[in-house]
Amino acid sequence: MVLNQIKSSPVYSFRSLIVLLVLVVLFSGCLQQEDTSEITYMDVSPAEAKELIENNPDLIIIDVSPYYDQGHIPGAVNYPLGDGSLDDAIPTLDKNGKYLVYCHSTSVAVQAAQKMIDAGIENVYRLEGNYQGWVDAGYEVEP
Repeated sequence: MVLNQIKSSPVYSFRSLIVLLVLVVLFSGCLQQEDTSEITYMDVSPAEAKELIENNPDLIIIDVSPYYDQGHIPGAVNYPLGDGSLDDAIPTLDKNGKYLVYCHSTSVAVQAAQKMIDAGIENVYRLEGNYQGWVDAGYEVEP
């Protein structure tokens, strides 16, 4: 009898209503979730990058470092991130093309790859280990 009085009290009803509303909001939020996954670049090892280069003749290799003249992957074009060259080049790039990005510094390569993704280019690969990883793997470079 005391339990029935507690259940019929206005405070108990208000708490039950709040709990019910919270559950409804949480449940409906789960039902209405949209795919919020973002497009991102893909990290590839030097071996995977070499295979990507060999199997994709239209792949564009972009060196975003200011040290291009000290050595680069054969066929790479140089759009240094720091001097705005990459920013100038991005509008001219085919958004449906495939791009391999590297630098002599991981943080710069990450920034460049993300900048390309943010510009709507979907097929962006970033070379793990960057230029030094390529060299350490024993792959060809151009002076």
